[in-house]
Amino acid sequence: MSVVDARIKRKNRIRKKLSGSSERPRLTVYKSLKHIYAQVVDDSTGKTLAYASSLSKELKGQDEGDKKEAAKRVGKLIAEKCKVANVEAVVFDRNGFPYHGRIAAVADAAREAGLKF
Repeated sequence: MSVVDARIKRKNRIRKKLSGSSERPRLTVYKSLKHIYAQVVDDSTGKTLAYASSLSKELKGQDEGDKKEAAKRVGKLIAEKCKVANVEAVVFDRNGFPYHGRIAAVADAAREAGLKF
């Protein structure tokens, strides 16, 4: 079993127990080797309420720094977009990734910016 297959297996196991609603949508995070992506999804309607990534227009032109700093900026941006969409509390979905490094940086920055989970 490859590393990717193991992550997909963990992801499916987590998603059986975890889903977002209109009151508490799901904040899901994905990381590639270069970038990090976060989106807030209402699973009952299948709609994406907010989206942010290290490729977003709002983050262009900022000092790149390291990947962990980019993850913190993405966490702050997703929290700001959630406030605009009237979302205060979310369910965090780490998408099968271990909760450390860039995944934890997104979560911590979103919490500091006022998102509750």
